[in-house]
Amino acid sequence: MLHVALMLCCVIGFVVSFLMHRKAAADKAGLLTEASVVQTPRARLFGGMDNAAIGMVYYPAVLIGSFFLGNPVMLVAVVIAGVLAALVSLYLAYSLLFITKMSCPLCMTSHALNFLLVAILWEVIITAPR
Repeated sequence: MLHVALMLCCVIGFVVSFLMHRKAAADKAGLLTEASVVQTPRARLFGGMDNAAIGMVYYPAVLIGSFFLGNPVMLVAVVIAGVLAALVSLYLAYSLLFITKMSCPLCMTSHALNFLLVAILWEVIITAPR
């Protein structure tokens, strides 16, 4: 059941990332008519690449890795990736609420998914056979 929950989070995360990436592309093409979080510097934390594009790689990678969590190296890699994503989400959620002060349901969905993924991975760790 944990694996199904993890896979569902990854699928939803990919869809949210895709939608945000599409919005960032619309902004780059000058097609947005309203202010958006994709226009802020925090929408591109890593080398100018929009965060959503990173999510479009991250969520499928975690999904694929989830099939190999019995391998201790893969489990550690996926957990580290999940914790790093949750830390970035913590920063971005803080920024969204207290600095940017903009509404972004897709952003908050992504942040919630990242925290949920860490909780699921924690459960995988503590219930893993020893």
